[in-house]
Amino acid sequence: MASTREIKRRIGSIKSIGQITRAMQMVASSRMRRAQERVEQARPYADQLRAMVSRLARAASEDIGDGAVLMTQRPIRKIGYVLITPDRGLCGALPSNINRKALSSVLETQRELREQGTESTNVDFVAVGRKGRDFIVRSPYNLLAEFTNYGDRPGQGDASAISQVAMDAFIKGDVDVVYLVYAKFINTVTQTPTVVQLLPVQPPADEGDEKKNVEYIYEPDPQTLFEALLPRYVDLQVYQALLESLASQYSAQMVAMKNATDSAKDLLEDLNLTYNKARQAGITTQILEIVSGAEALG
Repeated sequence: MASTREIKRRIGSIKSIGQITRAMQMVASSRMRRAQERVEQARPYADQLRAMVSRLARAASEDIGDGAVLMTQRPIRKIGYVLITPDRGLCGALPSNINRKALSSVLETQRELREQGTESTNVDFVAVGRKGRDFIVRSPYNLLAEFTNYGDRPGQGDASAISQVAMDAFIKGDVDVVYLVYAKFINTVTQTPTVVQLLPVQPPADEGDEKKNVEYIYEPDPQTLFEALLPRYVDLQVYQALLESLASQYSAQMVAMKNATDSAKDLLEDLNLTYNKARQAGITTQILEIVSGAEALG
C-alpha cells in the first residue's frame, strides 16, 4: 500500500485536474449554446436559398447550358474532399470519428469506381481544422489546401475562401467530384459524421406539390439567376457545415469534460477511502508499538 504522503499528493493532483475539467466544461457549455444558436439562426436563410435554387433549377431546366459549370457531370477519375474537423482536442472521439468517416468514404468510392472499370483515382483533400490536417499528412492522400484557426465565429468570408478552393479545382479539372465531410449537430450527446456531395452541384429536390404551381417573374432570366446563385449555394453548404461542426465540437467537448470531472470525483472518493485506511493502519501500528514497548519495559 502506498504511504499516506503519496496518497495525499495524488489527492491534491486529482483535485487540481478536476477543477480544470470543471472549468473547461462550463466554457464549452457556454460556447455550445452560442454555436447552437448560430446554427438555428442560419437554417431559415439556408432553407430559403435551397428553395430558390430548386425553383430556379425547374424554371431554367431547358435553358441551362455551359454557363452552369458547377453542375458539369464528367467521368470520375480524381476525387476531392473538404474535411472539416476541430482545431483542438479534448473532444472525445469526435475528431477520429470524422476522419474515419472520410477514410471509409474514400475507400468506398474507390471500390465503386474499380467495379465500374476505373483502376486508379487521385484523392485530394482540403483540410479545415488541425485534426483533419494532421490526419491527411499521415495518410497517402494529397493535401490540396489547409485552413486552421477559423475561430469560434466563422463568417461567410471563411466559408467562401474554403469553397473557392474546391470550385477552382473542380473548374480546372483537378477533381471531378468533391465531397464535404463534417459532423452534423443533432443534439448535445449526438453528433453524426456526414458525407455530402458538394460538386458538381445537385439542385435540391422539389419542395412540394403545392409550390410547383406558383409562377414567379424573374429579373433577369432564370438561367442568369441560377448560374449566379450556384456559387452562393456552394458557399452556403460549407458555411452551414462549419456551424454544425462547431456546435458538434463544443457539445463533444462539454460531454468529455463532464465525464472527466465525474471520473475525478470517483477517483477522489476511492483515494480518500484508501488514505483513511492507510492512516488508520498507521495509527494502529503506532499504538501496538507503544503497547509493546511498555510491556517490554515492565
